[in-house]
Amino acid sequence: MATSSKAKKKTVRIASGLKRVRQDVKLNAANTALRSKFRTVVKNVQKAVATGDKAKATELFQSAQSVIDSVADKGIFHKNKAARHKSRLAAKVKALAASA
Repeated sequence: MATSSKAKKKTVRIASGLKRVRQDVKLNAANTALRSKFRTVVKNVQKAVATGDKAKATELFQSAQSVIDSVADKGIFHKNKAARHKSRLAAKVKALAASA
């Protein structure tokens, strides 16, 4: 490619553009934190399932559902992606309960 991978950012001079840049920084930080929380709760449920702790996995799954739903409601992930994650986690927890 002839163009460089890092595009040169233009400096905004209009007041509304400067405000938008400030808002984008805050929104990006908030979205990053929520995305990280989502990944953490999913990982915690998966770890509990891997260790075979049925009670802990069920408890963590209940709390994970609300986090997953809130992330979808805020538009960080599509609602179908959230539903897919909840469904797969539920299947793992249910399989763990059935095997025990």
